[in-house]
Amino acid sequence: MLAWNMLLKMYSIIYKKNKKLAAKATWEPHTEHTGKLNAAEKNKLPDSVYAFPKERKEPLTDASHVRDAMARFDQVKDVSDEERKVAFENIKKAAKHYGIRMNEKDWKELDHKK
Repeated sequence: MLAWNMLLKMYSIIYKKNKKLAAKATWEPHTEHTGKLNAAEKNKLPDSVYAFPKERKEPLTDASHVRDAMARFDQVKDVSDEERKVAFENIKKAAKHYGIRMNEKDWKELDHKK
């Protein structure tokens, strides 16, 4: 019985590590834009600048946009939990780049509806 409990514990640890590794940031710094982006400017941005790159939602081009993405995180519709994990990692990476302190450790902490 002891061996079984140890095996279950090891499996749990490995599973949790792999689960955390699944979402990796895709965000890369780009030319910094301050202020509001117009449609033409947004269209020129690469996917790697967005918190949600597949949907091209929430550009992370400066500190203000990063804060906006954090505040609007739960307003992005029709995305999977995996896409939210990636978006959270992108926001974290951009926040660090722009010198923004984030207290949230998990994407669910930005999901204000839950």
